[in-house]
Amino acid sequence: MSKWLQSGRRRDVCFLLAAEGEDGALRGQELKSRLESHYDERLEPKSFYGSLSALVDAGFVEKRTAGLHDVYALTEAGRRRVSEHYAWINDCLKPSRRTES
Repeated sequence: MSKWLQSGRRRDVCFLLAAEGEDGALRGQELKSRLESHYDERLEPKSFYGSLSALVDAGFVEKRTAGLHDVYALTEAGRRRVSEHYAWINDCLKPSRRTES
């Protein structure tokens, strides 16, 4: 397993970007707001943007400038990892894989 999957926040950022579609990109603040809404708590900007930077450095997310804002989108490698992780979760949740109590 790639280290990026070990961080729930990084994984959630990638899933939010994947939901935007092939050409979708989100501003950093929009990503942060969506995560805060989902987690129901405020995220420290330094920590949040550190997670984004780690994803960019690992090659899973690309950062570009659109006007005054930085926007983020998944790379092909990021899309592949999201798909692999989704398939793994889906497989884990299949009724035949679960044990009944």
